[in-house]
Amino acid sequence: MQLIIVESPTKARTLTKFLKGKYQVEATMGHVRDLPKADLGVDPEHEFKPRYVIPRDKAKRVRELKDIAAKADHIILATDPDREGEAIAWHVSEILKDSDKRKVKSDKQDNKARATSNLSLIASPFSRIVFHEITETAINDALTHARTIDTKLVDAQQARRVLDRLVGYKLSPLLWKKLSKRWLSAGRVQSVAVRLIVAREREIEKFAKEEYWTIEGEFNPTNTTNPTNKQIASQLVSKDGKKYEETITLDLFDGKYTTAKTSIPTHDAADAIMKDLKAPFTVSAVDKKEVKRSPAPPYTTSTLQQDAGRRLYYSAKRTMQLAQKLYEEGYITYHRTDSVNLSEKFLGEARVYIEKTFGGEYIPQIPRTFQTKSKVAQEAHEAIRPTDVNVTATMLDGSGELNRDHHRLYEHIWKRAVASQAKEAIFDSTTIDIISSNGYLFEAQGSVIKFEGFLKIIGRPASTSVSLGGDTDEVVIPDVAVGQAVGLSQSVPTQHFTSPPPRYTEASLIKTLEEKDIGRPSTYAPIISTIQERQYVVKEEKKLVPTELGKSVTDFLVQYFPVIMDLPFTAKLEGELDDIANGAKGWVQVIADFYGPFAKDLDVTYDTAEKVKTPVEEIGEACPTCGHPLVIRIGRYGKFIACSTFPACKYTRQYLEKIDMKCPRCGGDIVVKKSRKGKTFYGCSNYPKCNFAAWKKEDIK
Repeated sequence: MQLIIVESPTKARTLTKFLKGKYQVEATMGHVRDLPKADLGVDPEHEFKPRYVIPRDKAKRVRELKDIAAKADHIILATDPDREGEAIAWHVSEILKDSDKRKVKSDKQDNKARATSNLSLIASPFSRIVFHEITETAINDALTHARTIDTKLVDAQQARRVLDRLVGYKLSPLLWKKLSKRWLSAGRVQSVAVRLIVAREREIEKFAKEEYWTIEGEFNPTNTTNPTNKQIASQLVSKDGKKYEETITLDLFDGKYTTAKTSIPTHDAADAIMKDLKAPFTVSAVDKKEVKRSPAPPYTTSTLQQDAGRRLYYSAKRTMQLAQKLYEEGYITYHRTDSVNLSEKFLGEARVYIEKTFGGEYIPQIPRTFQTKSKVAQEAHEAIRPTDVNVTATMLDGSGELNRDHHRLYEHIWKRAVASQAKEAIFDSTTIDIISSNGYLFEAQGSVIKFEGFLKIIGRPASTSVSLGGDTDEVVIPDVAVGQAVGLSQSVPTQHFTSPPPRYTEASLIKTLEEKDIGRPSTYAPIISTIQERQYVVKEEKKLVPTELGKSVTDFLVQYFPVIMDLPFTAKLEGELDDIANGAKGWVQVIADFYGPFAKDLDVTYDTAEKVKTPVEEIGEACPTCGHPLVIRIGRYGKFIACSTFPACKYTRQYLEKIDMKCPRCGGDIVVKKSRKGKTFYGCSNYPKCNFAAWKKEDIK
């Protein structure tokens, strides 16, 4: 009997369907071995040797797998095609290799096995297969190219696990002691992510807004001041050749931020210009050109998470859960990737589909390829794409476990991948300059789609979309000629204020982490979930906002562990993990180089650092038990109201965050609440007497 082992029942079911009874397929139900939760599980005195244990909830499944493995002639490890999947395969082999009377072959035999790609020739009782899509063709191809476990990939994953365990299990007790909260945690990457959010919040707080004004003008091409249906909407851009727009560039913690304003500072200044717009206007320039826009590359893990956040409002965690299911059901390629490559097979299928569905004019002469920007992308991997271009979102079936969210995400993946192989969209772009005899220059811009190209597939959104790389709104400008007199029918001054750097969203944080080479695609979602679960960050209107606790922990770690909190150092360490995977470095030495200085800093901090008090906010009420002021505190599950003399007085009550809106049903205060799944919504403070609730503020009517 040939036994194939995968991680999940869904994946096992999909493989079984394609293998037609030739193999027995079993699932591990996730990780079968890990470091212990109760203690460090790593021995720094003996080359950081990890001590792995079988989790209690997996003991029964491991016994079952051992019994099944004992009857197998050969065991094929078909876990996911990344470092974590390789590590799971290794753990399974370590558990099962002594589970029966079969003898594990020698290292010499294993080395011989590495040299062959034929499953039947592998001497070891275990072989490893990888595939990036769960289709019959991909699985059969993988079976004919079986190999042994790649120990370099296992070492890289083991190094990451040991590093994260050393940082987390060594720093967290220090935080418990110095901040008097026994549920805090620190992480090699998560703490840097929180630092980015804290730094941005302080940059926003420091930002001094400046008032400025713009002036819009509407011109009548018939040279009258009476409005017509063919108005030319324009913006005042200069006077006597001097532009009004000014650029402001700020140096931020994570890079540069650029915003703009005009040199019109007040309403009086704008009013003075308005009074000066009495002179006649003529068209001074008409620039018509054809503009091409190319489709975006197919999705990587990062861009999928960003786009799903912006357009579908899915969290990174939710996006990965949906993508995991789509992959296991066989509908998309592996979803943890930083490559934008597409297989030649898919390129050909996509071109055939586009030509058949939309016409030959929609495909370019040669297939379009994209250059992967990531320094460490594995080019053998593919971007995220549908496994069958002919299966659209409406055709998804699966095991009956796919819901609307799966369909919506699949539709985005399908459109993005297929559209990447369509021709560019072509726009007729027009820019018109209109100048007064006393030197005021207005500019009007418009564009009309001449050829839809990839937009035929992706659709025409009504607003700017990151997926399309620009605004695709059509703005039609009436035909005018240079020298033609036009009439200013209306001018409108508008007040603005310069914008501070925006708060991070999940999407923009992922983008920054990727740009700074911090973490890897598979780590972004758990990082973002963890920093919210720890109450270091809360989500307000889809923006990530640091709590006072998050600020206190960040300041403490920056003061006493500046290297760990340094962005370039974190990126360098990620590079060294990649070096381990490539065989350029040994994992023990990488850990040792990190741990020596870290352990010294740890000892010094335990001895010298003073306790940190997280700032609290008084609510203007006295404690009903002792009369002292009540304050807002942060606990493991969020904010709550407590006595300022805690622990002497233990009075507490639920904290309800008001948003300065009244319940439309009963007039009570509207407060921020969390659903069981952690999603923010707005409800009445008089619940359960009043059960009014809304997901968005704009729905409170």
